Amino acid sequence: MASGLRVVETTERTKLISAFVTPFGLFEWLRMLFGLKNGPQIYQRLVDNALYGYLKIGQRSASDGPIDVFKDGEPETDRRPSILGRRSYIDDILIPATSWESLYTKVERLLEACDKWNLSISLTKSFWGCRKVDYLGHRVSMDGLEAQPKNLESLVNIPFPSTLRAMQSFLGSLNYYRRFIQDFAVYAAVLYELRESDFFEIGRSQQETNGRTRVDGQKPRLLSLC
Repeated sequence: MASGLRVVETTERTKLISAFVTPFGLFEWLRMLFGLKNGPQIYQRLVDNALYGYLKIGQRSASDGPIDVFKDGEPETDRRPSILGRRSYIDDILIPATSWESLYTKVERLLEACDKWNLSISLTKSFWGCRKVDYLGHRVSMDGLEAQPKNLESLVNIPFPSTLRAMQSFLGSLNYYRRFIQDFAVYAAVLYELRESDFFEIGRSQQETNGRTRVDGQKPRLLSLC
């Protein structure tokens, strides 16, 4: 999607909170800016409503100005399932299809929804009709879901942690790809039980042994989308 959070107008209170001073004067944000804690979930709700049609814009005149559809909108009684068959992730939209005809139909529905809700699509960031696509750190294709090779390489090269805090960060990094790591739960259970004092007793040979329990970047597992 183009502009992202900028398509959402800010409330009067948000304008006051987000004001900032420059040598040229005081300025307020009229559109939602990046960095707000609730920004992503507000935008996610906007996109979900556009794709699923939970609410529709009520009757209003041009002089009424902007309308909060979640406050003043009317229920969409004849709504259909998501036009894509699944949810999107904030402004990253993936359109799966089993044929060119199905893809064409879904793209048409998406464009109609974006036009209705005044959402813009970034053509420079869009890819159409691809057999494989990288999406949210994964590679998606007709064969299934696999870990992105670029990210796997960085995980393989992560040094074994030497402190408890580093271990927690280390496990957090691996957790995203846990489904691709064989027996991850077994190895992680042992590492989660380590205490700060245990790291003083771990020798170099033990570190190398534990390091080999990580994902094999040459053999990423492929998961079925079924």
